[in-house]
Amino acid sequence: MAALLAGKHEESAATTVAQLGGSGHLSYVGDVSKAADVEQLRKFAVEKLKNAPNVVVNCAGITRDATLLKMSEQSFDEVIAVNLKGVHLVTQAFAREAVANKAPLSIINVSSIIGKVGNFGQTNYAATKAGVIAFTKSAAKELAKKKIRVNTILPGFVETPMTKAMPEDVLKSICAGIPMGRMGHTEEIADGVLFLASDLSSYVTGAQLEITGGLYM
Repeated sequence: MAALLAGKHEESAATTVAQLGGSGHLSYVGDVSKAADVEQLRKFAVEKLKNAPNVVVNCAGITRDATLLKMSEQSFDEVIAVNLKGVHLVTQAFAREAVANKAPLSIINVSSIIGKVGNFGQTNYAATKAGVIAFTKSAAKELAKKKIRVNTILPGFVETPMTKAMPEDVLKSICAGIPMGRMGHTEEIADGVLFLASDLSSYVTGAQLEITGGLYM
């Protein structure tokens, strides 16, 4: 099955596509916070994939961290635009396409455990991730009878280039608070996405799957 990866940065999107197994995968450069870009993405996907996608994963996200008293309006608006508005625009566009074609669709929205518990210095980010959870529940209720499932993944702390650059003592402190005693692997998040994308979750919609090693359970 061919995959289409959309992102704002051409080089990183192409690199990710190159890492995928199989053939026929595509990349697309666009901004999910802009309706016109998302509409062009929808047209591109339908044209290149020859039909409406049956899985959509909303995982675009940015951070603009600052404490509440120092948070600028721009930092707040930029995070809202990508992390929450982007989920709305992409979900809306591809749900409309699926309904028009009477095609089944699984939409997976990537939130964060921060959307459940909050985090110091991330009022904007936490607000978007909590919003994604509520958005998903509402969309799932609206779309269930149209053969469209909408679910949310809530990752915890995961090993990425960003976290690997953190000081060793900070990483140890984080892991000490995780019941499983370690950070997650990107493959473990991907496995959760795969479950929600597949028929193994055919009776699951409006759900939140926490992949956190037990953090904040």
